Amino acid sequence: MANTGIYTVSQVNTYIKNMFVQDYALSRISIKGEVSNCKYHSSGHIYFTLKDGKGTLSAVMFASQRVGLSFRLEEGQQVIVSGSVDVYERDGKYQLYAKEIKREGKGDLFLRFQQLKEELEEMGMFSPEYKQPIPCYARVIGIVTAPTGAAIRDIMNISARRNPYVQLVLYPALVQGEQAKYSIAEGIRTLDTLGVDVIIVGRGGGSIEDLWAFNEEMVARAIFDCSIPVISAVGHETDVTIADYVADLRAPTPSAAAELAVFDYRQFQREIEGYVSALQIGMERKLQQERARLEQYQFRLKLKDPVHELRVNQQRITDFEARFMREMDERLKEARHRLALAAGRLQGLSPLEKISGGFGFLTDEQGKRILSAGQVSSGDRISIQVRDGKILARVEEGWKI
Repeated sequence: MANTGIYTVSQVNTYIKNMFVQDYALSRISIKGEVSNCKYHSSGHIYFTLKDGKGTLSAVMFASQRVGLSFRLEEGQQVIVSGSVDVYERDGKYQLYAKEIKREGKGDLFLRFQQLKEELEEMGMFSPEYKQPIPCYARVIGIVTAPTGAAIRDIMNISARRNPYVQLVLYPALVQGEQAKYSIAEGIRTLDTLGVDVIIVGRGGGSIEDLWAFNEEMVARAIFDCSIPVISAVGHETDVTIADYVADLRAPTPSAAAELAVFDYRQFQREIEGYVSALQIGMERKLQQERARLEQYQFRLKLKDPVHELRVNQQRITDFEARFMREMDERLKEARHRLALAAGRLQGLSPLEKISGGFGFLTDEQGKRILSAGQVSSGDRISIQVRDGKILARVEEGWKI
């Protein structure tokens, strides 16, 4: 195959790699440029792009080389990277393998970002008191993003999974380029007039240049002036834009924005079912308590039943009447006995009884009883009461014994 001039892909890549290895200038080189598309991998490697006004160069710093890196590599930084340019044979691409990175200054875009951020912050556009709460149960969600990007697909998928009843209203906007800021601002104003419940503004990840439309003052003011709550969802979690500061809520990604804006209907159903179950258990417990209380009341009512009370009172009256009659009989017997005794004593003292035994009852002319001989004188008229009548007599003579 070598004689015919036909080579395999790996042979060509190996040949090119050897050319780079043999080039002394490329094995020890320092390159100045602005950092873009910077990503920290979970393995510890840093992948980024160096650029200037006319070109870009892919670069990587392996975790083993990060010991001498004294700052965090971020978008827009102006740096000098020392290392070697080599070919990655598997992909057939060349890139800069960084061994040392020095920070020289900040790029123009980063300076513009910082300047606008400070100006808007002084105006109070980032102040918490202007932040509107995101509705918990949004029914209509407006979206300002590209109609064909990954962002809208992610939002649609998550929305359908969480709540198929939520309506999504898309404003197809440009999210990159010179006209993007006008398109995004117009999209926010249009959805504001439609009266949706919440607006998601964003796009997928990219370089600082790709995301720059969301760092424009025009877009920031459109978000700030919007009467509807706005969620900013620009790029990846590490990407931060002016829109994130102005928005009522920042989401690290468009997918996270959908999670925040669309309430989980299934979770809502589960919560409702839990509430219904708890309510049923509570009602059953309450009914049991009330039934027990009703039984107590019924028992107490039976004890306080008027018919029952009447019967008890009637029996009590009957018993009292019987006891009263017994006591009356006893008292009458006792009274009769005392009367008989008194009558006997009275009978013994009765003048008639005495008279009937041969005695008489003497009285003077005035009817006063004569008990002593000294009460009469000779010639006095007296009256003698005997058993069967009265005798009038005159005293001839009287003396005391």
